[in-house]
Amino acid sequence: MHHLQCILHAQRCLGWGPLASVSWLLSRTCRAHSNFSGTARPSPEGRQEDGARKDFSSRLATGPTFQHFLRSASAPQEKPASEDVEDPPPYLTVDELLGRQRKVYLETYGCQMNVNDTEIAWSILQKSGYLRTSNLQEADVILLVTCSIREKAEQTIWNRLHQLKALKTKRLRSRGPLKIGILGCMAERLKEEILNREKMVDILAGPDAYRDLPRLLTVAESGQQAANVLLSLDETYADVMPVQTSPSATSAFVSIMRGCDNMCSYCIVPFTRGRERSRPVASILEEVRKLSEQGLKEVTLLGQNVNSYRDNSEIQFNNAVSTNLSRGFSTNYKTKQGGLRFAHLLDQVSRIDPEMRIRFTSPHPKDFPDEVLQLIHERDNICKQIHLPAQSGSSRVLEAMRRGYSREAYVELIHHIRESIPGVSLSSDFIAGFCGETEEDHLQTVSLLREVQYNMGFLFAYSMRQKTRAYHRLKDDVLEEVKLRRLEELITVFREEATKANNTSVGCTQLVLVEGLSKRSATELCGRNDGNLKVIFPDVEMEDATDSGLRVRAQPGDYVLVKITSASSQTLRGHVLCRTTLKDSSAHCSPE
Repeated sequence: MHHLQCILHAQRCLGWGPLASVSWLLSRTCRAHSNFSGTARPSPEGRQEDGARKDFSSRLATGPTFQHFLRSASAPQEKPASEDVEDPPPYLTVDELLGRQRKVYLETYGCQMNVNDTEIAWSILQKSGYLRTSNLQEADVILLVTCSIREKAEQTIWNRLHQLKALKTKRLRSRGPLKIGILGCMAERLKEEILNREKMVDILAGPDAYRDLPRLLTVAESGQQAANVLLSLDETYADVMPVQTSPSATSAFVSIMRGCDNMCSYCIVPFTRGRERSRPVASILEEVRKLSEQGLKEVTLLGQNVNSYRDNSEIQFNNAVSTNLSRGFSTNYKTKQGGLRFAHLLDQVSRIDPEMRIRFTSPHPKDFPDEVLQLIHERDNICKQIHLPAQSGSSRVLEAMRRGYSREAYVELIHHIRESIPGVSLSSDFIAGFCGETEEDHLQTVSLLREVQYNMGFLFAYSMRQKTRAYHRLKDDVLEEVKLRRLEELITVFREEATKANNTSVGCTQLVLVEGLSKRSATELCGRNDGNLKVIFPDVEMEDATDSGLRVRAQPGDYVLVKITSASSQTLRGHVLCRTTLKDSSAHCSPE
């Protein structure tokens, strides 16, 4: 068995927990295998540096072996709360883990979770003495935070690596070698295949290995390839405060849980992000408070299955209360009990700052008990917008997808949500051409789009992923041209219905959080309404409702009232009335 596979297999069999206790071994065993070998490239000027590398390599070579690791495997030992910094691996000193002001360039691909992961990774590297650069040419380290949800997402990264290869080759030797790393889901899914295919890649770090980045980069500095793709049952980065990548941002993402237990047959997420685990409520509230103090006006709570949140860290709340699912929905796993649930967290987060909007994504339709819907309805600062991924309008296809509901149950939930939250904005995800999908199944999805009339939608052709249940049990039997034709039909119908839905806003006055200048016009501003739709309006002076007689121009982070004059499937347009506050706006945001 391959060295890396041995380790991953041993981890599963022995139930190893903490990442730090085993992560150092991966780079050692990776180098021991010929496919993982790398050669150091000493600078012509660097005899001292070369000696240091040889010293480092000799210590690395005499470090613990794989057999030592197996003998030492035991239950994780809890560290005292006062220990903020983990002990370095046996072959490294604390000083060797420092970044020494090397410049890091980060590129993010994929979902909002990857944006948050980028902020976590940068927070860890910043504390280790690295500097951030937005100039690719001056970077000493380039890290790509990647996505694996579809084949196209991975192909984008392969193409990017080919572009970076030229940059790495042309690098002046006097500056030292340029290091390139692949982070996130693609690293987790492909593992050593990336290092075998692209020798220019120096490090791999899976979604649960960002704490290990300083060590991986230190190993890479010696000329070796280094990897840590171990998944954890408990890593949530609860103690890592993400560093916002845009200083002028008006909103932020806050990760509340990681991983997914749903095991939908088409989805790679459980295999790249691991099992579900939730951050403690207290750490989330602390992060949201700090964001509020920094002046941010919107927070989006993030998770692969965000509304299945369950904090089991407080023993007194681990009672035998079962989970309440949406009516007519089921799970692919044994019913979980106890813990502080999403409704409790949403309640606490919304109380921190009445002037801060709260959103959440991405939820699963099964986890919408009445207490969550009632809370959204009651709190002015919880946006009246729900993402409700359907994936298909055919009950037969939904069963093959292992979604845990029928079309009828989904439609009933839609009606219940609209009754509970009048004026709610709905969005959804759909997959065209899943395994075994017939023309009749496709037409049922078309009819669901017409029936529900979503405000926003995310539609994709099916892309089979290795490791998923569909890969092992089903046949990807819908021709590519048929998938694309069905996708185009879904997009066309969605746009028609979204335009109708959004046209109901014409004549209404809506609260808009200003984000900045419109991308298409320097004389217009852009923001988002409660339903997360983009709203464009002229950049002109207006009355300040909070200070009578004062005339102002809107700035990013301001709340303004906009009267909507036109709508499309993706955008609203209007003219601005005044600057206001979230609390004072509710009396004005109604049809005229």
